[in-house]
Amino acid sequence: MGIRMQFCGAAGTVTGSCYWIEHDRGAFLVDCGMFQGSKTLKELNYGEFPFRPTALDFVLLTHAHIDHSGLLPKLMRAGFRGKVYATHGTKDLLAFMLPDSGYIQETEVTFLNRRNRQRGLDPVTPIYTSEDGEAAAKQIKPIDYQTWFEPGPSVRARFWNAGHILGSASIELELQTGDNEKRALRLLFSGDIGPDHKLFHPDPEAPNHLDYVICEATYGARRREPLPPNDRRKALAKVVAKSFSRGGVLVMPAFSVERTQELLADLSVLMSDGAIKDRLLFLDSPLAIKATETFAAHAGNLEDVSDGGALFRHASFHFTRTVEESKAINNYENGVIIIAASGMCEAGRIRHHLKHRLWDEKNTILLTGYQAPGTLGALLEAGKKAVRIQGEDIKVNAAIETIDIYSGHVDADGLVEWVTARQPITRAVFLTHGEEEGLAALRERLTSGPLEPSRVIIPRLDDKFDLVSGVMDRPAEPQRLPPEAVSAPDWHNDLAQLSLDMRSTLNEAADERARKIILRRIRRALENDA
Repeated sequence: MGIRMQFCGAAGTVTGSCYWIEHDRGAFLVDCGMFQGSKTLKELNYGEFPFRPTALDFVLLTHAHIDHSGLLPKLMRAGFRGKVYATHGTKDLLAFMLPDSGYIQETEVTFLNRRNRQRGLDPVTPIYTSEDGEAAAKQIKPIDYQTWFEPGPSVRARFWNAGHILGSASIELELQTGDNEKRALRLLFSGDIGPDHKLFHPDPEAPNHLDYVICEATYGARRREPLPPNDRRKALAKVVAKSFSRGGVLVMPAFSVERTQELLADLSVLMSDGAIKDRLLFLDSPLAIKATETFAAHAGNLEDVSDGGALFRHASFHFTRTVEESKAINNYENGVIIIAASGMCEAGRIRHHLKHRLWDEKNTILLTGYQAPGTLGALLEAGKKAVRIQGEDIKVNAAIETIDIYSGHVDADGLVEWVTARQPITRAVFLTHGEEEGLAALRERLTSGPLEPSRVIIPRLDDKFDLVSGVMDRPAEPQRLPPEAVSAPDWHNDLAQLSLDMRSTLNEAADERARKIILRRIRRALENDA
């Protein structure tokens, strides 16, 4: 019997988690995530799946983050009618996260089509709608942690707490091979693994004695010193104090789920203890507000949270749900904190706040999480002097600060420890959900320690692997994107930066004559390349 696995996402890149597994009695997915990052990578979200959705029996979800779950509504629009299995926390989060994702698709396409009409271009259809998101969320069947269940023929599965976000799980699978072997093939999908002693969650748990482990490598090249809660809050307080010494507004792009709640909890403690002054704090994200309410509802299952989530309801916190309330925040010129999604500044209300605040040197933008290549957040983190937001060039005069103290991902040392604790691993470890540097660094550490080089594999997008024979099927030609296009900023990023550089050079030119000379040189270069 053959059991084949295809890496349909998060291969050579951090987003788009999706694994297709086919065996003689059926087929299923582990995760069905949306690609994020460069426009070239995000265009994969609009294309056809590299498998037949109608032939799938079920889907298993590691957690609710959109890069792991965000294409479920599209999958159902394409004909999938099976069950989706996840933990209770994941189901509760996706009840509003998937409709919100659909709303974002609709909103962005409306804006894009308005511009396309002005340019004489064809209209674009959203990947899916808010209504599609609601329908997909209703297909999710919740399962308790560490409880075996049989989602399909010849398949057993069990969720283990991954300590990453509310409801996050590593997924243990047993697949019957159908031959004379008495023992089933045993797989473990790490999902996203949280660090030890993470706020709200217990340390990650998972079984050992496996045939295959599919392990994330987000921070495979990064090491972080352990930071006790008091030290973490001191680090945040230092950045807050520094930002307000500039006399402006502090803007925090933050992921709606987990990161926002961590920031609210720590800022609540800091204000209550007098470590920072009470400041008006606007949580300006309907999605983050719903997520915070969900965390409060699960307070009894979370560590470090008591009194029904009172940490999230400090007197200085104001939750702004409507567009009118969001716009009213623009009236504040100093002394307030704004937390808004998305964490990579790619969508949502944060882009409006950045457009309104980036040009003012008194303001501070605090990046609190991972910024994927090609995203607006990554450009700010890289120190770009100007960026393009909603078709406009915006000067970056505000201070850009970064803190890496709230990561939901274990670092390189923790990844090595986690994989080592899964031993014995009889066949292979696949490294996914990482960029080239992190994947290579983690592979080097694993192969210099507990595993032989031949048993640590870095798959490319759309690679197929026969789990019984151990043979990799790598297409001679890329099916969807070549490896270099998967992991790097694309020509859209280069064009946007070139446009900004050209405008800056022209503005700084001595006079009109100098500007015309520059433009002639550019035209000549274009003509020579034509």
